[in-house]
Amino acid sequence: MMLSLGMFGFSLDTLAYSELKRRTSWRFASTSRVGVRDAQQFLGPGDDTISLDGWIAPEFAGDPTSLDTLRDMADGGEAWPLIDGTGAVHGAFVIDSIDTKAEFFFADGSPRRIEFTIELKAVDA
Repeated sequence: MMLSLGMFGFSLDTLAYSELKRRTSWRFASTSRVGVRDAQQFLGPGDDTISLDGWIAPEFAGDPTSLDTLRDMADGGEAWPLIDGTGAVHGAFVIDSIDTKAEFFFADGSPRRIEFTIELKAVDA
């Protein structure tokens, strides 16, 4: 398993991502000053987001119903613990968005390849 979000495990059998991007920000308030840069006051943590990009080819690896499982999880509005394959706990995350692109179709209309991007956002427990 590469990563788990709640009970959903990202793996070759479900959804194997090829790229994981994480963006962490912090909040500052600024106050204008004459003749010098604005003064900054630290307000605390900002957004912490993770983007998972990848693709599945149902005839070789991955399961398209895994995307439906994640959509069902997102519909519930719950925050889920995010744990990587080494056992490191990254906190509670919600599914912010799921984008998919299907291509190279079989005669019945089912795709041979599905690209996906899943956006996760950290929330306070």
